[in-house]
Amino acid sequence: MTLTFDPGRGPQSFGHRFLIGLQQSPVLSDHDKRLLSLLQPAGVVLFRANFLNDAPYDEWLASHARLLADVREYIGRDEILVTIDHEGGGVLRPPAPITNFAYAREWPDHAAAVGRAMGIELRNLGFNVNFAPVLDVNSNPANPVIGLRAFGTTPEAVVTPARQFLDALQAEGVLGCPKHFPGHGDAGVDSHYSLPVIDVDPDTFRKRELATFRQFTDARTRLFMTAHIVVPAIDPGTPATMSRVILNDILRQELGFKGVIVTDDLGMRAISDRLKEPDTTKKIVNAGADLLCMCAYWADTALILEMIGHMTQGLRDGAIREAPLKQSFDRISALLADVPQHKVERLADATYERHASLAPLRPRTPPVASAGGAAKA
Repeated sequence: MTLTFDPGRGPQSFGHRFLIGLQQSPVLSDHDKRLLSLLQPAGVVLFRANFLNDAPYDEWLASHARLLADVREYIGRDEILVTIDHEGGGVLRPPAPITNFAYAREWPDHAAAVGRAMGIELRNLGFNVNFAPVLDVNSNPANPVIGLRAFGTTPEAVVTPARQFLDALQAEGVLGCPKHFPGHGDAGVDSHYSLPVIDVDPDTFRKRELATFRQFTDARTRLFMTAHIVVPAIDPGTPATMSRVILNDILRQELGFKGVIVTDDLGMRAISDRLKEPDTTKKIVNAGADLLCMCAYWADTALILEMIGHMTQGLRDGAIREAPLKQSFDRISALLADVPQHKVERLADATYERHASLAPLRPRTPPVASAGGAAKA
């Protein structure tokens, strides 16, 4: 089955615009089976609870392979995005022996080696998209959600290791998705729980927040992830995920990005209270977001059906125009046609031993909240 653009096709008209975070289980739930078959989404997002934790490697790997096979069966399409947040530190999902690298701040001089190792390990787990690297400049020492996840506290400290990481990751067949546009580093609150306001003047915004992203808008970057933040000096009161000024005027027009824009998890508290309002979905679509990420960790993914209803109504009443929908469809379709589809395969123990020697590691700990893709669990 291939994607077709048909705005009158019911739920599947807009189902391709979603990345769905599965229920917190290593087996596909009846809820997920229904949603995947009904919507035929672009793909799925996996979290820690989607792996058979505390089981031997061969056992959880076999479980993982069955899960992905079931996902493809219910979507009815082999070409899907299999995505994950895999940055290092507390933002790691799969169980051992997957290498538990430390946060990015601890290995800027080893970024290429870590990117390659992560690419090899994720590829052999069947993933083809990793929501990394973090391009945020952690300019606020009190930032509760970025911190050590950022490569540094200045644009100069971020750009080089982030580029090395992204290029090495993608050389192994896993697309990176730099985040969180237009820059989450100066936040004073965690967007999982409330909406951050970045109080910065336009000049500083362009010299600091945009400086890193500006270096990643060429054809090598296929995806960008948005931030649920408000920048009053740029678009007062409107979260970046819903802002046409930020996503279209700045990212598309000013910076020239032609790839796919992915929202951070719409279930996060920074924005979730607005999703019941029809105008919210219309604003997200009109702002220029292509793929809408909705994960079960934070939200009832059945809400996607309501959002599709808002999109359908918006198209009927003219609040959403068909031409931009077709452009977005073409970007998503091209991505699905190009992204590699990987088999789940076992890696040799020696590979993990070699990877563990490449950069600082971090002991495995309970999940922490973070801003990339969704809650870190």
